[in-house]
Amino acid sequence: MNIKLIAIGKTDNKSLQTLIDDYQKRLSHYIKFDLEIIPDIKNVKNLSETQQKEKEGELILSKISHTEQLILLDENGKHFSSVAFADELQKKMNSGIKTLVFVIGGPYGFSETVYQKSTGKISLSSMTFSHQMVRLFFIEQLYRGFTILRNEPYHHQ
Repeated sequence: MNIKLIAIGKTDNKSLQTLIDDYQKRLSHYIKFDLEIIPDIKNVKNLSETQQKEKEGELILSKISHTEQLILLDENGKHFSSVAFADELQKKMNSGIKTLVFVIGGPYGFSETVYQKSTGKISLSSMTFSHQMVRLFFIEQLYRGFTILRNEPYHHQ
């Protein structure tokens, strides 16, 4: 199985980017992982919230093939412990999914079209984090999940 993370807008904090790069490298020992960045939409001040979500949604969906399974990182998604998330990853791998795509939306979330195409939603926390930090947290949790599945000492209970 391959895992892809799609996010809107680049990470402009060099410290966060260094950590993201580190966890991407660690994760590459377990699975093929791609982080795909969709550039920020230009002239958003001329767009309504709905219009911005629609434009971002079109860009997100253009990056996903019909054979890929789409899961949204959404504040209203399902909460997992790290161990339960690792179990969920194992179930997805066992089901024969070729590519699992996770998406971090823009500042207003996702368009209705993106919600309709998704097969699930995951929440990392009830708290609100910057979209740049969510990338780091999610990639770290993917890495943690694979170390849990391999019984490696990274995760402690």
